[in-house]
Amino acid sequence: MEITEVRIFLKEGQDKKLKAYATLTFDKAFVVRNVKVIEGTKGLFVAMPSRRLKDPCPKCHFKNAVRSKYCNQCGASLPAHVEQRPAVPGEKGERQSEHRDIAHPITSDFREYIQKNVLVAYEEEKKRGPSAQPSVPHAASSPASTVYEDDDIEL
Repeated sequence: MEITEVRIFLKEGQDKKLKAYATLTFDKAFVVRNVKVIEGTKGLFVAMPSRRLKDPCPKCHFKNAVRSKYCNQCGASLPAHVEQRPAVPGEKGERQSEHRDIAHPITSDFREYIQKNVLVAYEEEKKRGPSAQPSVPHAASSPASTVYEDDDIEL
Protein backbone atom coordinates (compact mmCIF):
# COMPACT_ATOMS: atom_id res chain seq x y z
CA MET A 1 0.00 0.00 0.00
CA GLU A 2 1.37 3.38 -0.97
CA ILE A 3 0.46 6.94 -0.16
CA THR A 4 -0.40 8.52 -3.51
CA GLU A 5 -1.40 11.96 -2.20
CA VAL A 6 -0.97 14.08 0.92
CA ARG A 7 -2.87 17.33 1.39
CA ILE A 8 -1.90 19.60 4.25
CA PHE A 9 -4.17 22.20 5.85
CA LEU A 10 -2.14 24.54 8.08
CA LYS A 11 -3.71 25.81 11.29
CA GLU A 12 -3.52 29.44 12.33
CA GLY A 13 -1.80 30.47 15.54
CA GLN A 14 1.77 29.25 15.83
CA ASP A 15 1.61 29.05 19.66
CA LYS A 16 -0.77 26.06 19.52
CA LYS A 17 0.37 22.43 19.58
CA LEU A 18 -1.85 21.47 16.63
CA LYS A 19 0.05 22.66 13.55
CA ALA A 20 -1.96 21.15 10.67
CA TYR A 21 -4.46 18.59 9.46
CA ALA A 22 -3.61 16.17 6.67
CA THR A 23 -5.68 14.14 4.24
CA LEU A 24 -3.97 10.99 2.96
CA THR A 25 -4.89 9.05 -0.18
CA PHE A 26 -3.75 5.44 -0.38
CA ASP A 27 -3.34 3.70 -3.76
CA LYS A 28 -5.53 6.38 -5.41
CA ALA A 29 -8.49 4.55 -3.89
CA PHE A 30 -8.83 5.18 -0.12
CA VAL A 31 -8.83 8.49 1.80
CA VAL A 32 -8.11 9.10 5.48
CA ARG A 33 -8.95 12.59 6.76
CA ASN A 34 -8.16 14.43 9.99
CA VAL A 35 -4.62 13.12 10.46
CA LYS A 36 -3.03 15.69 12.77
CA VAL A 37 0.46 17.20 12.80
CA ILE A 38 1.26 18.04 16.43
CA GLU A 39 4.22 19.76 18.08
CA GLY A 40 5.24 17.55 21.00
CA THR A 41 8.02 17.84 23.55
CA LYS A 42 10.34 15.84 21.25
CA GLY A 43 9.35 17.59 18.01
CA LEU A 44 6.66 17.11 15.38
CA PHE A 45 4.66 13.89 15.20
CA VAL A 46 1.59 12.60 13.40
CA ALA A 47 -1.59 11.63 15.29
CA MET A 48 -4.19 9.46 13.61
CA PRO A 49 -7.86 10.50 13.41
CA SER A 50 -9.74 9.76 16.61
CA ARG A 51 -13.05 10.25 18.33
CA ARG A 52 -13.80 11.22 21.88
CA LEU A 53 -15.03 8.35 24.04
CA LYS A 54 -18.43 8.64 25.71
CA ASP A 55 -20.08 6.95 28.69
CA PRO A 56 -23.85 6.71 29.21
CA CYS A 57 -25.52 8.39 32.17
CA PRO A 58 -26.84 5.71 34.56
CA LYS A 59 -30.04 7.73 35.05
CA CYS A 60 -31.10 8.90 31.54
CA HIS A 61 -28.59 6.98 29.33
CA PHE A 62 -27.43 10.17 27.54
CA LYS A 63 -23.89 9.71 26.24
CA ASN A 64 -21.50 12.16 27.89
CA ALA A 65 -17.79 12.70 27.28
CA VAL A 66 -15.53 10.48 29.38
CA ARG A 67 -14.59 12.06 32.72
CA SER A 68 -17.63 14.37 32.76
CA LYS A 69 -18.77 15.01 36.32
CA TYR A 70 -22.40 15.74 35.49
CA CYS A 71 -24.79 14.58 32.75
CA ASN A 72 -25.36 17.16 30.02
CA GLN A 73 -28.96 15.94 29.63
CA CYS A 74 -30.40 15.46 33.14
CA GLY A 75 -27.70 17.02 35.36
CA ALA A 76 -27.21 13.90 37.46
CA SER A 77 -23.81 13.26 39.02
CA LEU A 78 -21.80 10.75 36.97
CA PRO A 79 -19.60 7.99 38.42
CA ALA A 80 -15.85 8.22 37.92
CA HIS A 81 -14.73 6.65 34.63
CA VAL A 82 -12.81 3.38 34.86
CA GLU A 83 -11.06 2.48 31.61
CA GLN A 84 -11.78 -1.05 30.48
CA ARG A 85 -8.39 -2.28 29.31
CA PRO A 86 -5.97 -4.84 30.67
CA ALA A 87 -3.24 -3.61 32.97
CA VAL A 88 0.21 -3.53 31.40
CA PRO A 89 3.09 -4.51 33.66
CA GLY A 90 5.42 -1.62 34.40
CA GLU A 91 2.80 1.10 33.84
CA LYS A 92 2.21 3.36 36.81
CA GLY A 93 -0.35 6.11 36.88
CA GLU A 94 -0.50 6.38 33.10
CA ARG A 95 -3.02 8.92 31.86
CA GLN A 96 -6.31 7.32 30.82
CA SER A 97 -7.24 7.91 27.20
CA GLU A 98 -10.26 10.06 26.35
CA HIS A 99 -9.94 9.33 22.63
CA ARG A 100 -9.83 6.20 20.49
CA ASP A 101 -8.19 6.04 17.05
CA ILE A 102 -10.61 5.59 14.16
CA ALA A 103 -7.88 4.43 11.77
CA HIS A 104 -4.29 3.56 12.56
CA PRO A 105 -1.33 1.62 11.15
CA ILE A 106 -0.74 -1.87 12.50
CA THR A 107 3.06 -1.99 12.13
CA SER A 108 5.67 0.48 13.29
CA ASP A 109 7.21 0.46 9.79
CA PHE A 110 3.96 1.66 8.23
CA ARG A 111 3.51 4.25 11.01
CA GLU A 112 7.00 5.61 10.22
CA TYR A 113 6.17 5.62 6.49
CA ILE A 114 3.03 7.69 7.13
CA GLN A 115 4.79 10.05 9.52
CA LYS A 116 7.69 10.64 7.14
CA ASN A 117 5.41 11.45 4.18
CA VAL A 118 3.08 13.70 6.19
CA LEU A 119 5.94 15.65 7.79
CA VAL A 120 7.68 16.15 4.40
CA ALA A 121 4.41 17.48 2.94
CA TYR A 122 3.90 19.67 6.04
CA GLU A 123 7.34 21.26 5.69
CA GLU A 124 6.70 21.91 1.97
CA GLU A 125 3.33 23.51 2.71
CA LYS A 126 4.83 25.60 5.51
CA LYS A 127 7.45 26.98 3.07
CA ARG A 128 4.71 27.97 0.62
CA GLY A 129 2.86 29.83 3.37
CA PRO A 130 -0.74 29.85 4.58
CA SER A 131 -1.96 32.30 1.90
CA ALA A 132 -0.72 30.20 -1.03
CA GLN A 133 -3.31 28.31 -3.06
CA PRO A 134 -2.82 24.54 -3.18
CA SER A 135 -1.10 23.63 -6.42
CA VAL A 136 0.09 20.08 -6.95
CA PRO A 137 -0.63 17.82 -3.96
CA HIS A 138 2.36 16.03 -2.47
CA ALA A 139 2.67 12.50 -3.81
CA ALA A 140 4.73 9.91 -1.97
CA SER A 141 6.08 8.24 -5.08
CA SER A 142 5.01 9.60 -8.44
CA PRO A 143 2.41 12.30 -9.04
CA ALA A 144 -1.08 10.94 -9.34
CA SER A 145 -2.51 11.12 -12.83
CA THR A 146 -5.99 11.53 -11.40
CA VAL A 147 -6.53 13.90 -8.52
CA TYR A 148 -9.48 12.88 -6.38
CA GLU A 149 -11.36 15.74 -4.81
CA ASP A 150 -12.99 15.46 -1.40
CA ASP A 151 -16.40 15.81 -3.06
CA ASP A 152 -15.77 12.63 -5.11
CA ILE A 153 -16.12 10.48 -2.01
CA GLU A 154 -19.48 9.93 -0.38
CA LEU A 155 -19.86 8.49 3.08
